[in-house]
Amino acid sequence: MVDAATELIRGQTSLEPRVAVVLGSGLGGFADELEEPVEIPYGEIPGWPLSTALGHAGKLAVGTVGGVPLAVMRGRAHLYEGFSAAEVVFGVRVLARLGVGTLVLTNACGGVREDLAPGQLVLVSDHINLQGASPLIGPNDESLGPRFVDMSDAYDPGLRASAHDAAARLGFELPEGVYAAWLGPAFETPAEIRMTRAIGGDLVGMSTVPEVLAARHMGLRCLAISCVTNMAAGVLPESIDHKQVLAVGASAQGRLTALLRELLPALAA
Repeated sequence: MVDAATELIRGQTSLEPRVAVVLGSGLGGFADELEEPVEIPYGEIPGWPLSTALGHAGKLAVGTVGGVPLAVMRGRAHLYEGFSAAEVVFGVRVLARLGVGTLVLTNACGGVREDLAPGQLVLVSDHINLQGASPLIGPNDESLGPRFVDMSDAYDPGLRASAHDAAARLGFELPEGVYAAWLGPAFETPAEIRMTRAIGGDLVGMSTVPEVLAARHMGLRCLAISCVTNMAAGVLPESIDHKQVLAVGASAQGRLTALLRELLPALAA
């Protein structure tokens, strides 16, 4: 099915994307930067899971920004939607087959570390998989990658250094943090957040980790940027609402778009 999806996309655009960007909840604005984009709804691509989460447009866009050919996933699939881990990463595997060498993932997340604030962008330095699932479980397809994958530098150090430089040129700080992936769709409890803090998590979310596992399996360089849309449960005496998550994500789109544009030459190198 990956081959069928790849061929359909190639039949609709002659561009060969070198970089792919996955846009998370409320963070779809970067797709508007694409020049002369070709947009393909996920439902028209064989095997591609449909996005059902709020704030996810459910389209693949292929175009250029500043002369760099890009593929942009306007929304993703999540385990909590009922998809298997293999279905969640289907798009990443197709993008790798298209020739993408660098994958940038964005997400909306909760802040565990108290020095973080809603609206802040945070570079993911590492992750903790608390989802109880992996797209690499089961028989290994050697055409995709090796049986055992080294995750020592899952979030590419060189790309992270370039991201820090880009943020500095734009005049804002870009702290780093460890992303802890939970299954969802319920937000975490205060006790779960205390546990996350105890084991070294700085951010909590419900995505990204399966995609990074699949991307590293296929040899892609990965960079992940989280937008803190709320403080995690128990950090502040307030409830968490998904509409607020989307609103805060939308307010941070300008900085995220500027950062991605500034980073593109390094991503495509």
